[in-house]
Amino acid sequence: MTHAIRFRIGRLFAITTAFLSAWMLTASAPLHAQSGDGGFAAYVQSLWPKAQARGVSRTTFDRVTAGLSYNARVVALDRDNLGSPPNPNTPIPAFAPYRVKHVDAARIGGGRRVHDRLLPLLSRIEQRTGVPTSIMIAIYGHETAYGQVTGNFDLPEALATLAYEGRRRSLFEPELIATMVMVERGVPRSVLKGSWAGAFGYPQFLPSVYLRVAEDGDGDGVARIWSSEADAIESIGSYLRNAGWRAGQPWGVAVTVPAGFNRGVVANRLTPTRCPRVFDRHSRWRSMSEWRAAGIQPVDGRWPDGNVQATLLEPDGPGRTAYLLTGNYRAILDYNCSNFYALSVGLLADEIDR
Repeated sequence: MTHAIRFRIGRLFAITTAFLSAWMLTASAPLHAQSGDGGFAAYVQSLWPKAQARGVSRTTFDRVTAGLSYNARVVALDRDNLGSPPNPNTPIPAFAPYRVKHVDAARIGGGRRVHDRLLPLLSRIEQRTGVPTSIMIAIYGHETAYGQVTGNFDLPEALATLAYEGRRRSLFEPELIATMVMVERGVPRSVLKGSWAGAFGYPQFLPSVYLRVAEDGDGDGVARIWSSEADAIESIGSYLRNAGWRAGQPWGVAVTVPAGFNRGVVANRLTPTRCPRVFDRHSRWRSMSEWRAAGIQPVDGRWPDGNVQATLLEPDGPGRTAYLLTGNYRAILDYNCSNFYALSVGLLADEIDR
């Protein structure tokens, strides 16, 4: 092969490689990187037929979308939040450090003060929903530090950015349209402020959740979860009631597991379809009486009703505090599908009750 031929072949290979690299980068780039601000505006306007199908007027559509711009900070936060795909071989972190941080003196003291201040209201909401007052306050505390931290991102802009970026459009596009439905039904455009991921108000509801379960707790005819504690707490109770909360049952009980306990007998053989890394850690369901017969003991010495069904979770492994968790724990998981979150809500509620 002559030097000239080798040169031409090498040149062709280099050009081809460069072309393929550029094509791959373009193909894998998110939509906004290819289209710029004009593409974002065009995408937002393309949603008009879908909004109209949900009963949104053109006036409302224009009011919600006026001035929206692509927010790169929102996308950066979303990417940081998603991180790398979970590695099944990565050890699960211990719950104890999380508990120390999230069931701390500030949250306990703050929760007790809010609970005492709102007790007459809370008692009425508990009668209507069946959800204990302390559970509702614990969620209020975990979500927004009792209303102190609710987020300052413009909700339609954040949701439009995430929908346009494209990776989770099936989640965020319907939420954007739900904000338009909210405004159509009377929610002021100016109150649509919240987290970068679209949650807002004291309970941190997504717009679709607001439309589904938000309730008026103070009798003024509007569920103002962004400014009314009564509405926010009533709506938290409504959420948990709709998630299957059973009045009169605990969320769970802290227990000790005896040495030599055969965990294989109660290992869960089912494959979870939702939040597998959460539910994989739960045992089979057994009645409290069956757990008692197996040698499990409550830390405080008090057993719930023996007929109540529960699963066993050992968040810090054998030899550490474990928990028997009822169906009400599953209702908390519906709010936020994290064992650490749900455990800390239940434990904070117990501390508020003391």
